[in-house]
Amino acid sequence: MNYQEVLKKRHRKYIIIYLILSILLITLFISSISLGTISVSFKEVIDILLGKSRDNVIANSVVKDIRLPRGLGAMLSGAALSLAGLLMQIFFQNPIVDPFVLGISSGATLMVGLVTLTGITLGIANTSPYILVIAALIGSIGVMFIITGIASKVKNIITLLVIGLMLGYLCSAIINILVAFAEKESIRNFVVWTMGSFSGFTWDRVVVLAIVSIPIIVSSLLISKPLNALLLGEDYAKSMGVKIKGFRLTIIFLSSVLTGIVTAFSGPVAFIGLAVPHLARLCFGTDDNRVLIPGAILLGATLTVFCDLLARLALSPVELPISAVTSFVGAPIIIYLLMQRRESIS
Repeated sequence: MNYQEVLKKRHRKYIIIYLILSILLITLFISSISLGTISVSFKEVIDILLGKSRDNVIANSVVKDIRLPRGLGAMLSGAALSLAGLLMQIFFQNPIVDPFVLGISSGATLMVGLVTLTGITLGIANTSPYILVIAALIGSIGVMFIITGIASKVKNIITLLVIGLMLGYLCSAIINILVAFAEKESIRNFVVWTMGSFSGFTWDRVVVLAIVSIPIIVSSLLISKPLNALLLGEDYAKSMGVKIKGFRLTIIFLSSVLTGIVTAFSGPVAFIGLAVPHLARLCFGTDDNRVLIPGAILLGATLTVFCDLLARLALSPVELPISAVTSFVGAPIIIYLLMQRRESIS
């Protein structure tokens, strides 16, 4: 078998995996809209989405106003976190790095803690449903600017990683102090937020998330070749014409924005950004980012929609924290695939 035939075989394999993931994503997405306390048949869901069914007012309201924006929010969030995790792992050349490593999520959590634990409103009406979202955005954007400012002056990426971790610890320390003086009800509200959930997604939030994340997802596909060059070292990337300083800032900015916007809308969602890049590499059997980026996006969206569906249905009517479900579902899969890979190599 010559090289061209090997390439064609690989391409066919990639296309088949993309198709399987796409079909699985669509199936899970429709299931997430259909299943719940009020069940709506697949056929009726399709009719409602196509505007053919308007008689059942309750089903229309449940599908269009609650489950559809939630499903889209989970799908976009999973894609965004998976891409952010992949970018961070490429940047730091470290497979155990996740999107939260630079303290973006910690900044968002700190500002939400200030609002919920102290009653500070940041000049926003206390009754506003978006007060926590705005607070989280302020926190994540603030840390992002700090990190990008440091990144423009620090050449060693390990130093940047340590600084990100220290910022995270600093935010956690402040939060712990706030918790020590807060009322029980405030602590409860804060803890609930830190568990993560897609239940708060409305159409307004979906639109904002789409406007922010989709252009970044598309632009990430355009930088897949420079990312491949970076995998081979900064010297090689420079020889290929990559402007390292600007490119590093671009990666940090893109991953930080994706992490910040998802955390603002749904709270910290664990595991997805760390594990999905691993799953993508294991599924596709390559480190080529031209293949991995769309693969991670599809896989992250699929896994997140599945976990959100499981969080709603597993102990219904009680909804489980999304971070707990993503960890319970994803960790055994990763362990199993890694063990299988090790056995096949040996």
